[in-house]
Amino acid sequence: MQYKVVPFSAAIGNMQDPGHLAASLEALITSYASNGWEYVGVSQLQTFKAGSNGCFGFGATPPTTITTEFVVFRA
Repeated sequence: MQYKVVPFSAAIGNMQDPGHLAASLEALITSYASNGWEYVGVSQLQTFKAGSNGCFGFGATPPTTITTEFVVFRA
């Protein structure tokens, strides 16, 4: 069995309703389904991004945790 994992941004603007997000996800699922991929679900992956010391301390950034959503399909 083959799997395909596609990044998906689940962010909406201040003036957009959740229906916009649902329509975007539906369009992505429909697009992959037309190519033979079956929708499995949405998953989140949390990862750690190291900070930077910057240049001589200027522009230094702290370490952060990043959460990204993915849509999973199988063939």
